[in-house]
Amino acid sequence: MILIENVSYRYPKSDDAAVSDFSAQFRRGEITALSGKNGCGKTTLTKLLVGALRPDSGRVSIDDLDTAGMDLFEIGRRAGYLFQNPNRQLFCDTVYNEVAFGLRNLGMDEAGAEETSEYYLGLFDLTRYRDIYPGKLSLGEKQRLVLAAVLALGTDYLVLDEPTTGLDIRRRDELGELLLRLKLEKNCGVVVASHDAAFISKYADGELVMSK
Repeated sequence: MILIENVSYRYPKSDDAAVSDFSAQFRRGEITALSGKNGCGKTTLTKLLVGALRPDSGRVSIDDLDTAGMDLFEIGRRAGYLFQNPNRQLFCDTVYNEVAFGLRNLGMDEAGAEETSEYYLGLFDLTRYRDIYPGKLSLGEKQRLVLAAVLALGTDYLVLDEPTTGLDIRRRDELGELLLRLKLEKNCGVVVASHDAAFISKYADGELVMSK
């Protein structure tokens, strides 16, 4: 479980807190939506969940481990993040290397990295793009590639920021069905920050409405 306890965060040079004395919990095997008006702190909270921002006060823990004592890579192995724009997370020369990169950083030998990478490319229907430059993929394919790369590390939680932005109805449903599969087959905990009421209604187990 990801547990947020009385967390507050204020951006430098801002007079108001983006997140103030906020508490919540997110469990494995559940899809939880974060909703609310623009400026309510959804994106800030997603970044606090994965350590991209550190709270000014309060505590964030993942499976009883306080993230204050963990670096970004350690947190990322437990809670993977999908930016609203997946291009920000893609930097390798091929689709295969995007998935294998993190595994190599873990010290996995090449045979193990290849086996694991091929499995996750297949899981996300990306095998046919194995040797393609990631920039040539569609937006939905790039999202799947980022998810493949983070899940390959053994991640138990996924945090997605506005993942349906720019997707047509078919691609939104494909993403939703994929998240359901990960919830059911991998027991992933999924947190989705979104304005998309139809997507939330169809795929989320619960909704947490944020307000200033």
